[in-house]
Amino acid sequence: MLSAAFNIVGFSWITSPAATELEVIVLDWFAKMLKLPSQFLSDAPGGGVIQGTASEAVLVVLLAARDRTLKKHGKKSLEKLVVYASDQTHSALQKACQVAGIFPENFRVVKADCSKNYAVAPEAVSEAISVDLSSGLIPFFICATVGTTSSSAVDPLPELGNIAQGHDMWFHIDAAYAGSACMCPEYRHHLDGVEKADSFNMNAHKWFLTNFDCSLLWVKDRSYLVEALSTNPEFLKNKASQANSVVDFKDWQIPLGRRFRSLKLWMVLRLYGVENLQSYIRKHIQLAEHFEQLVLSDSRFEVVTPRLFSLVCFRLLPPTSEYEGGRQLNYDLMDAANSSGKIFISHTVLAGKFVLRFAVGAPLTEEQHVDAAWKLLQDEATKLSGSA
Repeated sequence: MLSAAFNIVGFSWITSPAATELEVIVLDWFAKMLKLPSQFLSDAPGGGVIQGTASEAVLVVLLAARDRTLKKHGKKSLEKLVVYASDQTHSALQKACQVAGIFPENFRVVKADCSKNYAVAPEAVSEAISVDLSSGLIPFFICATVGTTSSSAVDPLPELGNIAQGHDMWFHIDAAYAGSACMCPEYRHHLDGVEKADSFNMNAHKWFLTNFDCSLLWVKDRSYLVEALSTNPEFLKNKASQANSVVDFKDWQIPLGRRFRSLKLWMVLRLYGVENLQSYIRKHIQLAEHFEQLVLSDSRFEVVTPRLFSLVCFRLLPPTSEYEGGRQLNYDLMDAANSSGKIFISHTVLAGKFVLRFAVGAPLTEEQHVDAAWKLLQDEATKLSGSA
Protein backbone atom coordinates (compact mmCIF):
# COMPACT_ATOMS: atom_id res chain seq x y z
CA MET A 1 0.00 0.00 0.00
CA LEU A 2 2.83 2.36 0.82
CA SER A 3 4.71 1.76 -2.43
CA ALA A 4 1.50 2.32 -4.41
CA ALA A 5 0.58 5.47 -2.47
CA PHE A 6 4.01 7.07 -2.87
CA ASN A 7 3.51 6.64 -6.64
CA ILE A 8 7.16 7.31 -7.44
CA VAL A 9 8.45 7.30 -11.01
CA GLY A 10 11.81 5.71 -10.34
CA PHE A 11 13.24 5.25 -13.81
CA SER A 12 16.35 7.28 -13.05
CA TRP A 13 18.12 8.20 -9.85
CA ILE A 14 17.16 11.87 -10.09
CA THR A 15 13.40 11.10 -10.19
CA SER A 16 13.57 9.22 -6.88
CA PRO A 17 16.96 8.85 -5.20
CA ALA A 18 15.41 7.00 -2.24
CA ALA A 19 13.84 4.30 -4.41
CA THR A 20 17.07 3.75 -6.32
CA GLU A 21 19.32 3.71 -3.26
CA LEU A 22 16.99 1.39 -1.33
CA GLU A 23 16.92 -1.06 -4.24
CA VAL A 24 20.71 -1.15 -4.32
CA ILE A 25 20.83 -1.76 -0.57
CA VAL A 26 18.21 -4.55 -0.35
CA LEU A 27 19.62 -6.37 -3.39
CA ASP A 28 23.05 -6.34 -1.70
CA TRP A 29 21.46 -7.60 1.54
CA PHE A 30 19.77 -10.42 -0.33
CA ALA A 31 22.90 -11.35 -2.27
CA LYS A 32 24.77 -11.69 1.02
CA MET A 33 21.96 -13.80 2.50
CA LEU A 34 22.30 -16.16 -0.48
CA LYS A 35 26.11 -16.00 -0.26
CA LEU A 36 26.35 -14.95 -3.90
CA PRO A 37 29.84 -14.14 -5.22
CA SER A 38 31.08 -10.62 -4.45
CA GLN A 39 31.03 -9.75 -8.18
CA PHE A 40 27.22 -9.58 -7.94
CA LEU A 41 27.32 -6.78 -5.35
CA SER A 42 26.81 -3.10 -6.17
CA ASP A 43 30.39 -2.10 -5.27
CA ALA A 44 31.71 -4.56 -7.91
CA PRO A 45 31.31 -4.47 -11.71
CA GLY A 46 27.94 -6.24 -11.31
CA GLY A 47 24.91 -5.56 -9.15
CA GLY A 48 21.25 -6.35 -8.58
CA VAL A 49 17.98 -4.99 -9.92
CA ILE A 50 14.31 -5.80 -9.33
CA GLN A 51 12.44 -6.93 -12.43
CA GLY A 52 8.73 -7.63 -12.70
CA THR A 53 9.00 -11.36 -13.39
CA ALA A 54 11.56 -14.06 -14.18
CA SER A 55 10.37 -13.78 -17.79
CA GLU A 56 11.59 -10.16 -17.89
CA ALA A 57 14.82 -11.13 -16.15
CA VAL A 58 15.75 -13.82 -18.66
CA LEU A 59 14.82 -11.51 -21.55
CA VAL A 60 17.09 -8.66 -20.47
CA VAL A 61 20.09 -10.94 -19.87
CA LEU A 62 19.47 -12.69 -23.19
CA LEU A 63 19.55 -9.29 -24.90
CA ALA A 64 22.78 -8.42 -23.08
CA ALA A 65 24.33 -11.75 -24.08
CA ARG A 66 23.14 -11.36 -27.68
CA ASP A 67 24.67 -7.90 -28.05
CA ARG A 68 27.92 -8.98 -26.37
CA THR A 69 28.22 -11.85 -28.85
CA LEU A 70 27.28 -9.75 -31.91
CA LYS A 71 29.90 -7.20 -30.92
CA LYS A 72 32.49 -9.97 -31.13
CA HIS A 73 31.24 -11.80 -34.23
CA GLY A 74 29.54 -9.01 -36.18
CA LYS A 75 25.92 -7.90 -36.46
CA LYS A 76 25.24 -10.21 -39.39
CA SER A 77 25.83 -13.24 -37.13
CA LEU A 78 22.36 -13.08 -35.52
CA GLU A 79 21.10 -16.00 -37.59
CA LYS A 80 23.92 -18.17 -36.21
CA LEU A 81 23.33 -17.56 -32.48
CA VAL A 82 22.22 -20.65 -30.53
CA VAL A 83 20.55 -20.92 -27.09
CA TYR A 84 20.65 -24.08 -24.94
CA ALA A 85 18.23 -25.24 -22.24
CA SER A 86 16.62 -28.41 -20.98
CA ASP A 87 13.10 -29.59 -21.79
CA GLN A 88 12.31 -28.71 -18.15
CA THR A 89 13.36 -25.05 -18.54
CA HIS A 90 10.52 -22.56 -18.15
CA SER A 91 8.82 -21.53 -21.40
CA ALA A 92 9.77 -17.90 -20.60
CA LEU A 93 13.14 -18.57 -22.25
CA GLN A 94 11.48 -19.56 -25.53
CA LYS A 95 9.43 -16.36 -25.48
CA ALA A 96 12.58 -14.34 -24.71
CA CYS A 97 14.24 -15.88 -27.78
CA GLN A 98 11.26 -14.91 -29.91
CA VAL A 99 11.42 -11.31 -28.66
CA ALA A 100 15.21 -11.12 -29.04
CA GLY A 101 15.15 -12.30 -32.65
CA ILE A 102 16.87 -15.62 -32.05
CA PHE A 103 15.94 -17.90 -34.93
CA PRO A 104 13.42 -20.56 -33.76
CA GLU A 105 15.53 -23.35 -35.25
CA ASN A 106 18.46 -22.20 -33.07
CA PHE A 107 16.69 -22.80 -29.75
CA ARG A 108 18.13 -26.09 -28.51
CA VAL A 109 15.97 -28.07 -26.09
CA VAL A 110 18.12 -30.78 -24.51
CA LYS A 111 16.20 -33.67 -23.00
CA ALA A 112 16.48 -33.87 -19.21
CA ASP A 113 17.87 -37.05 -17.67
CA CYS A 114 15.11 -38.94 -15.82
CA SER A 115 17.80 -40.98 -14.04
CA LYS A 116 19.07 -37.70 -12.52
CA ASN A 117 15.66 -36.57 -11.29
CA TYR A 118 15.04 -34.61 -14.52
CA ALA A 119 18.13 -32.42 -14.31
CA VAL A 120 19.86 -31.84 -17.63
CA ALA A 121 22.93 -33.94 -18.42
CA PRO A 122 26.04 -31.79 -19.08
CA GLU A 123 27.29 -34.35 -21.61
CA ALA A 124 24.13 -33.88 -23.69
CA VAL A 125 24.60 -30.09 -23.68
CA SER A 126 28.27 -30.47 -24.69
CA GLU A 127 27.32 -32.81 -27.49
CA ALA A 128 24.70 -30.38 -28.83
CA ILE A 129 27.24 -27.54 -28.74
CA SER A 130 29.84 -29.62 -30.60
CA VAL A 131 27.36 -30.44 -33.34
CA ASP A 132 26.44 -26.77 -33.74
CA LEU A 133 30.07 -25.61 -33.78
CA SER A 134 30.85 -28.10 -36.54
CA SER A 135 27.93 -26.61 -38.51
CA GLY A 136 29.39 -23.11 -38.22
CA LEU A 137 26.88 -21.88 -35.66
CA ILE A 138 27.67 -19.75 -32.59
CA PRO A 139 26.62 -21.15 -29.18
CA PHE A 140 26.14 -18.10 -26.93
CA PHE A 141 23.68 -18.75 -24.07
CA ILE A 142 23.01 -21.53 -21.56
CA CYS A 143 20.12 -21.39 -19.09
CA ALA A 144 20.24 -23.64 -16.00
CA THR A 145 17.40 -24.03 -13.52
CA VAL A 146 17.43 -24.44 -9.74
CA GLY A 147 13.97 -25.81 -8.99
CA THR A 148 12.27 -26.59 -12.32
CA THR A 149 8.55 -25.85 -12.63
CA SER A 150 7.47 -29.45 -13.23
CA SER A 151 9.44 -31.26 -10.55
CA SER A 152 11.80 -28.77 -8.79
CA ALA A 153 14.85 -30.45 -10.34
CA VAL A 154 18.27 -28.79 -9.98
CA ASP A 155 20.56 -28.63 -12.99
CA PRO A 156 24.31 -29.30 -12.45
CA LEU A 157 25.57 -25.71 -12.19
CA PRO A 158 29.36 -26.32 -11.90
CA GLU A 159 29.47 -28.52 -15.00
CA LEU A 160 27.24 -26.24 -17.07
CA GLY A 161 29.27 -23.24 -15.92
CA ASN A 162 32.48 -24.90 -17.11
CA ILE A 163 30.90 -25.61 -20.49
CA ALA A 164 29.78 -21.98 -20.81
CA GLN A 165 33.21 -20.63 -19.86
CA GLY A 166 34.93 -23.01 -22.26
CA HIS A 167 32.94 -21.61 -25.19
CA ASP A 168 32.70 -17.97 -24.05
CA MET A 169 28.93 -18.32 -23.55
CA TRP A 170 26.62 -16.40 -21.21
CA PHE A 171 25.55 -18.61 -18.28
CA HIS A 172 22.20 -17.70 -16.69
CA ILE A 173 20.70 -19.38 -13.61
CA ASP A 174 16.93 -19.34 -13.14
CA ALA A 175 16.21 -20.02 -9.45
CA ALA A 176 12.80 -18.33 -9.54
CA TYR A 177 11.21 -20.88 -7.21
CA ALA A 178 13.95 -22.60 -5.22
CA GLY A 179 16.26 -19.62 -4.79
CA SER A 180 14.41 -18.68 -1.60
CA ALA A 181 15.24 -22.05 -0.01
CA CYS A 182 18.94 -21.49 -0.64
CA MET A 183 19.10 -18.84 2.09
CA CYS A 184 18.96 -21.82 4.49
CA PRO A 185 22.51 -23.18 4.93
CA GLU A 186 21.36 -26.78 4.45
CA TYR A 187 20.06 -25.96 0.94
CA ARG A 188 22.75 -23.48 -0.15
CA HIS A 189 24.73 -26.27 -1.87
CA HIS A 190 22.13 -26.22 -4.66
CA LEU A 191 23.71 -22.91 -5.73
CA ASP A 192 27.25 -24.28 -5.86
CA GLY A 193 28.56 -23.21 -9.25
CA VAL A 194 26.83 -19.81 -9.18
CA GLU A 195 30.30 -18.26 -9.17
CA LYS A 196 30.56 -19.31 -12.83
CA ALA A 197 27.29 -17.57 -13.77
CA ASP A 198 26.94 -14.28 -15.63
CA SER A 199 23.47 -13.72 -14.18
CA PHE A 200 21.27 -15.14 -11.43
CA ASN A 201 17.53 -14.68 -10.85
CA MET A 202 15.02 -15.59 -8.13
CA ASN A 203 11.46 -14.48 -7.38
CA ALA A 204 10.82 -12.98 -3.97
CA HIS A 205 7.13 -13.00 -4.89
CA LYS A 206 7.05 -16.80 -5.14
CA TRP A 207 8.12 -18.09 -1.75
CA PHE A 208 9.41 -15.13 0.18
CA LEU A 209 6.32 -13.42 1.64
CA THR A 210 6.61 -10.55 -0.85
CA ASN A 211 3.57 -9.65 -2.91
CA PHE A 212 3.74 -9.69 -6.71
CA ASP A 213 5.73 -8.40 -8.52
CA CYS A 214 9.28 -8.66 -7.21
CA SER A 215 11.79 -10.67 -9.25
CA LEU A 216 15.43 -10.26 -8.22
CA LEU A 217 18.16 -10.28 -10.86
CA TRP A 218 21.91 -10.05 -10.35
CA VAL A 219 24.52 -9.68 -13.09
CA LYS A 220 28.28 -10.11 -12.85
CA ASP A 221 28.99 -7.21 -15.22
CA ARG A 222 26.28 -4.56 -15.47
CA SER A 223 27.94 -2.85 -18.43
CA TYR A 224 26.56 -5.50 -20.83
CA LEU A 225 23.02 -4.88 -19.54
CA VAL A 226 23.36 -1.11 -19.77
CA GLU A 227 24.88 -1.21 -23.27
CA ALA A 228 22.01 -3.37 -24.53
CA LEU A 229 19.17 -1.42 -22.90
CA SER A 230 20.33 2.18 -22.43
CA THR A 231 18.74 5.21 -24.08
CA ASN A 232 19.64 8.81 -23.34
CA PRO A 233 17.18 11.29 -24.86
CA GLU A 234 17.65 14.98 -24.16
CA PHE A 235 14.63 15.22 -21.84
CA LEU A 236 16.10 12.60 -19.47
CA LYS A 237 19.58 14.13 -19.22
CA ASN A 238 20.62 15.45 -15.81
CA LYS A 239 23.80 16.33 -13.92
CA ALA A 240 23.94 13.15 -11.77
CA SER A 241 23.46 10.77 -14.70
CA GLN A 242 25.85 12.68 -16.95
CA ALA A 243 28.53 12.40 -14.28
CA ASN A 244 28.08 8.59 -14.09
CA SER A 245 27.91 8.95 -10.31
CA VAL A 246 24.53 7.21 -9.87
CA VAL A 247 22.58 4.13 -10.98
CA ASP A 248 19.73 4.64 -13.46
CA PHE A 249 17.69 1.44 -13.37
CA LYS A 250 15.86 2.40 -16.56
CA ASP A 251 18.96 1.07 -18.31
CA TRP A 252 18.65 -2.33 -16.62
CA GLN A 253 15.12 -3.18 -17.82
CA ILE A 254 12.73 -3.12 -20.79
CA PRO A 255 10.29 -0.34 -19.74
CA LEU A 256 11.27 3.18 -18.75
CA GLY A 257 8.98 3.62 -15.72
CA ARG A 258 9.22 1.46 -12.63
CA ARG A 259 7.53 1.04 -9.25
CA PHE A 260 8.91 1.32 -5.71
CA ARG A 261 9.28 -2.47 -5.42
CA SER A 262 12.34 -2.30 -3.17
CA LEU A 263 10.15 -0.96 -0.34
CA LYS A 264 8.18 -4.24 -0.31
CA LEU A 265 11.34 -6.30 -0.04
CA TRP A 266 12.82 -3.97 2.60
CA MET A 267 9.62 -4.32 4.65
CA VAL A 268 9.72 -8.13 4.53
CA LEU A 269 13.41 -8.29 5.47
CA ARG A 270 13.00 -5.80 8.33
CA LEU A 271 9.75 -7.28 9.65
CA TYR A 272 10.81 -10.92 9.71
CA GLY A 273 14.59 -11.02 9.74
CA VAL A 274 16.74 -13.80 8.33
CA GLU A 275 16.07 -16.43 11.02
CA ASN A 276 12.28 -16.11 10.82
CA LEU A 277 12.38 -16.27 7.03
CA GLN A 278 14.54 -19.39 7.18
CA SER A 279 12.05 -20.96 9.61
CA TYR A 280 9.20 -20.09 7.23
CA ILE A 281 10.93 -21.91 4.36
CA ARG A 282 11.86 -24.89 6.54
CA LYS A 283 8.29 -25.29 7.76
CA HIS A 284 6.97 -25.59 4.21
CA ILE A 285 9.64 -28.12 3.30
CA GLN A 286 8.83 -30.15 6.44
CA LEU A 287 5.11 -30.13 5.55
CA ALA A 288 5.93 -31.33 2.02
CA GLU A 289 8.14 -34.05 3.50
CA HIS A 290 5.21 -35.06 5.72
CA PHE A 291 2.94 -35.32 2.65
CA GLU A 292 5.60 -37.33 0.82
CA GLN A 293 5.67 -39.84 3.69
CA LEU A 294 1.88 -40.11 3.61
CA VAL A 295 2.00 -40.90 -0.11
CA LEU A 296 4.72 -43.51 0.42
CA SER A 297 2.61 -45.18 3.13
CA ASP A 298 -0.21 -45.96 0.67
CA SER A 299 0.70 -48.67 -1.86
CA ARG A 300 -1.91 -47.38 -4.31
CA PHE A 301 0.25 -44.29 -4.92
CA GLU A 302 3.83 -43.60 -5.95
CA VAL A 303 6.18 -40.64 -5.53
CA VAL A 304 7.39 -40.10 -9.08
CA THR A 305 10.60 -38.16 -8.40
CA PRO A 306 12.35 -37.53 -5.07
CA ARG A 307 11.24 -34.35 -3.29
CA LEU A 308 13.92 -31.68 -2.95
CA PHE A 309 11.99 -28.66 -1.64
CA SER A 310 8.27 -28.12 -0.96
CA LEU A 311 6.88 -29.78 -4.09
CA VAL A 312 5.80 -33.43 -4.16
CA CYS A 313 5.25 -35.13 -7.52
CA PHE A 314 3.05 -38.20 -7.14
CA ARG A 315 0.38 -40.23 -8.87
CA LEU A 316 -2.22 -42.90 -8.33
CA LEU A 317 -0.93 -46.16 -9.80
CA PRO A 318 -3.17 -47.50 -12.58
CA PRO A 319 -4.25 -51.12 -12.95
CA THR A 320 -1.64 -53.02 -14.94
CA SER A 321 -4.20 -53.66 -17.65
CA GLU A 322 -4.84 -49.96 -18.31
CA TYR A 323 -3.49 -48.89 -21.69
CA GLU A 324 -3.36 -45.15 -20.90
CA GLY A 325 -0.78 -45.57 -18.16
CA GLY A 326 -2.94 -43.80 -15.59
CA ARG A 327 -3.41 -40.53 -17.45
CA GLN A 328 -7.21 -40.46 -17.27
CA LEU A 329 -7.22 -41.96 -13.77
CA ASN A 330 -4.98 -39.24 -12.38
CA TYR A 331 -6.72 -36.50 -14.34
CA ASP A 332 -10.00 -37.64 -12.79
CA LEU A 333 -8.42 -37.67 -9.32
CA MET A 334 -7.11 -34.14 -9.81
CA ASP A 335 -10.45 -32.94 -11.17
CA ALA A 336 -12.36 -34.49 -8.26
CA ALA A 337 -9.99 -32.98 -5.68
CA ASN A 338 -10.10 -29.53 -7.25
CA SER A 339 -13.87 -29.62 -7.78
CA SER A 340 -14.32 -30.21 -4.05
CA GLY A 341 -13.25 -26.63 -3.44
CA LYS A 342 -11.13 -27.76 -0.48
CA ILE A 343 -7.73 -28.02 -2.16
CA PHE A 344 -6.16 -27.19 -5.50
CA ILE A 345 -3.42 -29.26 -7.11
CA SER A 346 -1.90 -29.05 -10.59
CA HIS A 347 -0.28 -31.55 -12.92
CA THR A 348 2.66 -32.08 -15.23
CA VAL A 349 3.98 -34.83 -17.49
CA LEU A 350 7.32 -36.49 -16.67
CA ALA A 351 8.74 -39.17 -18.98
CA GLY A 352 5.27 -39.70 -20.42
CA LYS A 353 3.60 -40.07 -17.03
CA PHE A 354 0.72 -37.78 -16.05
CA VAL A 355 1.85 -36.60 -12.62
CA LEU A 356 0.08 -34.67 -9.85
CA ARG A 357 1.88 -31.83 -8.05
CA PHE A 358 1.31 -31.02 -4.38
CA ALA A 359 2.99 -27.71 -3.53
CA VAL A 360 3.20 -26.20 -0.04
CA GLY A 361 3.75 -22.45 -0.14
CA ALA A 362 0.94 -20.56 1.60
CA PRO A 363 1.74 -18.66 4.83
CA LEU A 364 -1.20 -20.19 6.76
CA THR A 365 -0.71 -23.86 5.79
CA GLU A 366 -0.40 -26.19 8.80
CA GLU A 367 0.01 -29.96 9.19
CA GLN A 368 -3.75 -30.36 9.70
CA HIS A 369 -4.33 -28.94 6.22
CA VAL A 370 -1.85 -31.37 4.68
CA ASP A 371 -3.52 -34.28 6.49
CA ALA A 372 -6.96 -33.14 5.33
CA ALA A 373 -5.72 -32.81 1.75
CA TRP A 374 -4.27 -36.32 1.85
CA LYS A 375 -7.52 -37.78 3.27
CA LEU A 376 -9.47 -36.10 0.48
CA LEU A 377 -7.12 -37.54 -2.14
CA GLN A 378 -7.35 -41.01 -0.57
CA ASP A 379 -11.15 -40.87 -0.45
CA GLU A 380 -11.41 -39.74 -4.07
CA ALA A 381 -8.91 -42.43 -5.10
CA THR A 382 -11.08 -45.04 -3.38
CA LYS A 383 -14.13 -43.86 -5.30
CA LEU A 384 -12.24 -43.96 -8.58
CA SER A 385 -10.59 -47.33 -8.13
CA GLY A 386 -13.43 -48.96 -6.21
CA SER A 387 -10.93 -50.40 -3.72
CA ALA A 388 -10.66 -49.94 0.02
